[in-house]
Amino acid sequence: MFVHAMASASHPIVAQIVPIRRCNLACTYCNEYDKDSAPVATGEMLRRIDKLGELGTSIITFSGGEPTLHPDLDVLIGRVRERGGIATIITNGYLLTPARIKQLNAAGLDYLQISIDNVQPDEVSKKSLKVLDRKLEWLAEHAEFDVTINSVLGSEIRRPEDAYEIAARARQLGFHSTVGVLHDGGGQLKPLDAARTSVYERIFGLGSGLFSFAHLDAFQRNIVRAQPNQWHCPAGGRFLYICEDGLVHYCSQQRGHPAIPLERYTHEDLLREGAKPKGCAPFCTISCVHQTAMLDDFRTRPRETLAGIITRRKERDPRWQTPFAVRALDWMFLRDSRARNMFGALAMRLFRAKSG
Repeated sequence: MFVHAMASASHPIVAQIVPIRRCNLACTYCNEYDKDSAPVATGEMLRRIDKLGELGTSIITFSGGEPTLHPDLDVLIGRVRERGGIATIITNGYLLTPARIKQLNAAGLDYLQISIDNVQPDEVSKKSLKVLDRKLEWLAEHAEFDVTINSVLGSEIRRPEDAYEIAARARQLGFHSTVGVLHDGGGQLKPLDAARTSVYERIFGLGSGLFSFAHLDAFQRNIVRAQPNQWHCPAGGRFLYICEDGLVHYCSQQRGHPAIPLERYTHEDLLREGAKPKGCAPFCTISCVHQTAMLDDFRTRPRETLAGIITRRKERDPRWQTPFAVRALDWMFLRDSRARNMFGALAMRLFRAKSG
């Protein structure tokens, strides 16, 4: 299904869908939860997943709220897999136990992301390394799916150096790690001060693969420097956000646009909304949409996109040498037009692009 979506712009690459708006935490910076919503009925969720499958959606991410509060999350994950999609979740991790992790394995989960805000819990966030470290150890021991730990930088986070400690711990446990920049209520940039920028550079220095989105993508570098990004946001087309009411929005921070019921969303809607310029794009910090746009660049401009990634990697470390596998990739896939249709599947593996 991923190759199908990469071959045509009329299919979504990623859809985030909310099975429950309620959360068991109350992080003060978050605007994506409430404390009392009931889970979306399982039958309705299955119909929405089926509709996303009909639209050709490659990756379906369950977010919230806190998706692990939905009593039939495993059933929903299983339906995504039955439809040929990639199933991922974004969770605060609080409800993870060895038994729950094994249930997620059995359900067919492909990828899980946890965002950890600090080392010690405080009044801003209880998503702390102190509370969650044992959960991470259980994931390292039992998870058969990929795991990414996201640390956070922003004015609301009291100790920016915590982000480095969290990233280092994630690497120690064998997980992928990313770092995000907190946004305002519209998904817009809140610039980092000098101390937080310094921490970001230290995290970058931990090293990552050539194709790591959060660390090597020009979007993130501009965000840290409070510089605008010149790009086309594909939300509404290649990226969808489906709220608990079943409406399609551009993203979690642009709810209300276009607010069309998913059951009535068509390929014409995908093309129209995905092509629309978004005024919020230059200072957007919604990395999952950036990632989707970057993947789409591989469909339309594979050579230029790969060349740009390599160039930015060399700018960060002039001593870095292009690995043989990447040189071979350039030769075999990017210089041979007959092989370009095969590139989507390879890009999926290299980027581990399973989350929003």
